[in-house]
Amino acid sequence: MAALIDGKAIAAKVKAEVAEGAEALVREFGEEARPNMTLIEVGHDPVSQKLVGMKAKDCEAAGVIPTVISLSAATSETKLLRLIDRLNRDDDVKAILCQLPLPEHISTKKVLAAIAPEKDVDGFSARIDCDDYDVAACTPAAVMRMLRENGVDVAGRHCVVVGRSNIVGKPMAIQLLLNDATVTVCHSRTEDVAAYTRMADVLIVEVGRAGYITADMIKEGAVVIDVGMNYIDGRPTGDVDFAGASQKASLITPVPGGVGPMTRAYLLVNALKLAERRVGKETDAERKADHE
Repeated sequence: MAALIDGKAIAAKVKAEVAEGAEALVREFGEEARPNMTLIEVGHDPVSQKLVGMKAKDCEAAGVIPTVISLSAATSETKLLRLIDRLNRDDDVKAILCQLPLPEHISTKKVLAAIAPEKDVDGFSARIDCDDYDVAACTPAAVMRMLRENGVDVAGRHCVVVGRSNIVGKPMAIQLLLNDATVTVCHSRTEDVAAYTRMADVLIVEVGRAGYITADMIKEGAVVIDVGMNYIDGRPTGDVDFAGASQKASLITPVPGGVGPMTRAYLLVNALKLAERRVGKETDAERKADHE
């Protein structure tokens, strides 16, 4: 029987670290240096509204100031892009998040690309060779922390990522490569996905299909990370058949209570990094001015 990777417990640890970092920043540079986060929600999807509310509460618990901007589902793409442009130019705004999914008439690609990299708290604009100082995509960074907290070193191990989204799959593969893993990425055009997943020492799944990965697709003793979040009769469930998979895996994340809390926690990590980087830029500018 697999041991659980407790995302809630690790997230609580991360929040405490961010809170400590935020207070240290304020002590050194004043209250104006405190991290903040502007969260934009478009429409009235109950799940999205719940997530935005949870993210705002996470901010408050970690010493990050949240601002929620709620727009109607009828908001035009042009109006949303103008809002983001205004926030990009607002010196008081340090981090921006636009909650997904967006209404069908709005291009997610355009909206995410419009958020300035120096305010991109989701980390979707992260560099391919990002390091600890850089802002990384939240979910992949969160998964790496969960693995480390549970003593899993991916160096030299075969890690299989099922899913190739720009938000999770692709940056997840990069994070694994940066940590010296051997990486296979499977996707909708992969023939016989199970042939690859059965070879995985670490299996990370984000396909958006409830119960897609079954016990027969998992290597005995593998570490299984379920990034999926699907709703069946209003109840959240993952992309992995938890009951079966937990009989073969050595470690496994539950849904809910696994990757989700950690992804939200890493928004806070990124908010702190953006605030720290901002102060660093300002002090560099001040030093330059002093020598002119």
